[in-house]
Amino acid sequence: MDKLIPEITLHDGLTIPVVGLGTYNLKGNQGVQSIQYAIDEVGYRLLDSAYNYENEGTVGEAVRRSSVSREELIITSKLPGRYQEYEKAMIAIQESLFRANLDYYDIYLIHWPNPKQNHYVEAFQALIDAQKQGLIRSIGVCNFLPEHMERLEQETGVKPSLNQIELHPFFNQAEQRKWHENHQVATQSWSPLARANDVLEVSTLQHIADTHKKTVSQVILRWHYQLGAISIPKSASPERQMENISIFDFNLNEEEMAQISSMSRNDGRLNNQDPATYEEF
Repeated sequence: MDKLIPEITLHDGLTIPVVGLGTYNLKGNQGVQSIQYAIDEVGYRLLDSAYNYENEGTVGEAVRRSSVSREELIITSKLPGRYQEYEKAMIAIQESLFRANLDYYDIYLIHWPNPKQNHYVEAFQALIDAQKQGLIRSIGVCNFLPEHMERLEQETGVKPSLNQIELHPFFNQAEQRKWHENHQVATQSWSPLARANDVLEVSTLQHIADTHKKTVSQVILRWHYQLGAISIPKSASPERQMENISIFDFNLNEEEMAQISSMSRNDGRLNNQDPATYEEF
């Protein structure tokens, strides 16, 4: 199972797989079983969670039950908006670890910038200090716009290792991705399959999938990979978990990539969550 999924190295030196398992709504015994299966039987090594998913304990239990050593796994969690003040952030990071019964997170992210509250810089400083204490290996952000990340680096001297953003065929984030590339910030895609059946029924995507004898989901995840983005599709189904990582034996040509990217639209966000105004708690 080792190295089943290609890897990339972040600017801070941490090497991570290019496809991970999203765990949103995977909870309790059933969630533990799904995540453990993904690790042991399918070969996932990157797991994505968050404080606000209320399943860090589920992820931690799956890791403990797994036959794969902790050192081989890359585990991510995220700081919620209500705890962005420095002292609250430090406590929340510790609480995240207690919930999962882990000694450290490989990646810890600020979930949203919450610019109206204007605490995201001190939250990032808390992540920096937690990293120095050995609680986190790599620090990053979610849903941050370029101006937010520029301010982080200007005021703390540290640049996020990655930015997890909404990214799918209906919202391809071309300008944001270009900024990331120019500043050595990795792009990670949440809701890579758009969390909806709509995208799976697009005739253009179905035609591309038929051409390659793949599913529409596999075509979309391959598109993410060829864009240089790290995707974290969520699935509790063993069959779908395997399908989602079986994307490294074919290539989309330039025309196919362009066709998928052309599906993007200005109002393509799934829930109209604009990081310039959206507040997460």
